[in-house]
Amino acid sequence: MVTDREVVTIDRAELVSKLEHGEPFRLIMALNEWAFDAKHIPGSEHFNTRQDLYSSVDPSQEVIVYCTNVDCHASIALYHELVDRGFQRVRRYAGGLADWESAGLSLEGNWAQSEHLSDSG
Repeated sequence: MVTDREVVTIDRAELVSKLEHGEPFRLIMALNEWAFDAKHIPGSEHFNTRQDLYSSVDPSQEVIVYCTNVDCHASIALYHELVDRGFQRVRRYAGGLADWESAGLSLEGNWAQSEHLSDSG
């Protein structure tokens, strides 16, 4: 029974700024290991189990969760789990991988395009 609870979000510009300035936060991809290995935002983390996540991330840390796009519910579910467990500084990057990639920003992983820098042809 999911209610329409508020989800606090972060936009791409603020996420890029936080990454560029080396601000301390945990960027967590809410999808499975296969998806993470295929493509993820540089600096992000993936946990195979919720127990691994809860033993690795302190509830006092700022946490940003994401998945593929605004319609992906994995990051919404993880957001609510974290809030329910007492995490107070959680936000969702709703645009996820689709928004990040459409802006031409770099990705890591087996399926990530590495040709953004070699455009001198």
